[in-house]
Amino acid sequence: MWSSHPLHGVKVVELAGLAPGPFAGLLLADYGASVLRVDRPPNTSVAPAGDHLTRHKSSICMDLKDARSRELLLSILLRADVLIDPFRPGVLERLGLSPTEVLLKHNPRLIIARMTGFRRAGKYKDMAGHDINYLAVSGVLSMLGRSGEPPLAPGNLLGDFAGGGAMCFLGILLALISRSATGKGQVVEANMVDGAAYLATMPRLARKTPVWSEPRGQNLLDGGCPYYDTYETKDKGKYFAVGALEPHFYAALLKGLGFAKNDVPASEDRDNWPAIRQIFTKRFKEKTRAEWEAIFDGTDACATPVLEQSELEENGYQQRLPVALVSTPGKTFKADEAGWEGGGLLPGDGGEMRLKEWFGWTKGKEYLEQDGILGSIKALSKL
Repeated sequence: MWSSHPLHGVKVVELAGLAPGPFAGLLLADYGASVLRVDRPPNTSVAPAGDHLTRHKSSICMDLKDARSRELLLSILLRADVLIDPFRPGVLERLGLSPTEVLLKHNPRLIIARMTGFRRAGKYKDMAGHDINYLAVSGVLSMLGRSGEPPLAPGNLLGDFAGGGAMCFLGILLALISRSATGKGQVVEANMVDGAAYLATMPRLARKTPVWSEPRGQNLLDGGCPYYDTYETKDKGKYFAVGALEPHFYAALLKGLGFAKNDVPASEDRDNWPAIRQIFTKRFKEKTRAEWEAIFDGTDACATPVLEQSELEENGYQQRLPVALVSTPGKTFKADEAGWEGGGLLPGDGGEMRLKEWFGWTKGKEYLEQDGILGSIKALSKL
């Protein structure tokens, strides 16, 4: 039966990793692709990586150091559309699964999406790293944080997910579009340094403009401006966010705070910003966050509560996919999870069903399972 999901029919093999690779797989799965995750066997000395990004996926267990498992993987990839490789440079090559020398020759239509932290060539290519390191060498980390304080790492959102997994997803979509015209797959190279740096295109190009010309934490959009900042309210630990940049929005902010225009120094003069910040800080602490919500809701003051994840979940917030396609929507979340669960996939869950769905394979005929490891048998030669 035909599905209206935009990526219906696309078969994706995701080699298990952490954060960016699984996030790219999650985006593909949420928009209708059939994603088969390859986890390490649970009985090996290295435990399977815990992962919450498994919604709408299935899993099989393979030890890719084992020749049988590699043979089975090659059989699967013969008919797959996408392979997500989350490993450090050289891992697939050492396994005898070189993308260009082996995989593309095996299946010329295959799209191999390779995700690394640093660039594959250059000074840091052989070094280990995490999100904070990729942001550091991309120039992005230097822009984040308060004035006079060390750069502030924003969780692992900009590197792993925005500059990593989401950019990899974009690369896969572009490769699928290209394949529709050429009939050929290709290698997609994604790395978090270039991904994060690209996200910072605007501030990078605006360094000589009034918006981003000052040191970290002293610019219009990075916490330097008192009417683009957050303020603690009367209930300690609860904050309000203010983004009243335009004059008419700023006027609405002053009105909501109970100020006349002449009660506050001129906002256009940067020298007045510290005084304005002190005034706003004192005023916001006079009421609770809920009281400020009652004042600003429905206004154009660009003032909103800083809601916490636990509050959103408790209040029944429904997470949605990042882009809504009216005619061919992505998959919906289960009614009882509302986007607050990642799927709860355990290594091996649904893999046998997925192989039967994709190829009609059944255990014992087209493949064998021994000690939790899937391996091929010669019946696969019928492919």
